[in-house]
Amino acid sequence: MENQFTNLLKERRSIYALGKNVSLSNDQILALVKTAVKESPSSFNSQTSRAVVLFGGAHEKLWDLTEAALKIAVPEGQDFAPTIEKLNSFRAGYGTILFFEDMSIVKNLQEQFALYADNFPVWAEQSSGIAQHSVWTALATENIGASLQHYNPLIDDAVRSEWNLSSDWKLRAQMPFGSIEAPAQGKEYMDDTERVLSFN
Repeated sequence: MENQFTNLLKERRSIYALGKNVSLSNDQILALVKTAVKESPSSFNSQTSRAVVLFGGAHEKLWDLTEAALKIAVPEGQDFAPTIEKLNSFRAGYGTILFFEDMSIVKNLQEQFALYADNFPVWAEQSSGIAQHSVWTALATENIGASLQHYNPLIDDAVRSEWNLSSDWKLRAQMPFGSIEAPAQGKEYMDDTERVLSFN
């Protein structure tokens, strides 16, 4: 069975060929991200997910910081050209969304509900994933392509310093986005019976 929602899920794909020709304004994109994050569920309604939307020079700066960090981390003598090519594909986009979890809230919940203390970091990760998926799908409905990247924790300190972000915010993912300059690659699916069971 399919409906409007499941059709939207199919539109959300990893788009790596990004451009700057988006139809929405910065304010409209920001409003879309705010709503998607706000309406994403979280355990105990903790609302731990945070997002930072980078446009223009800030977007470029993020990938400059990432390149600098990778140059230090990559072993000497290793071909760096493929890495530069990948980073340039992100730079070509219109912007980047940074996703964080506010660990001060997680810590407070662990103290308040000691019985579930070990679960709160796990639930925070789940909340982050839901927020990321919500934003990603919302962008797709506006014909804006995106992909999800994970250069954390390599860039955590540089990002925190550059935008003066709270030390309680833990970087979880980066989402470069922009116009779709080439469609997503083909995707293979496992058989549904291997992933979803039912019993009567």
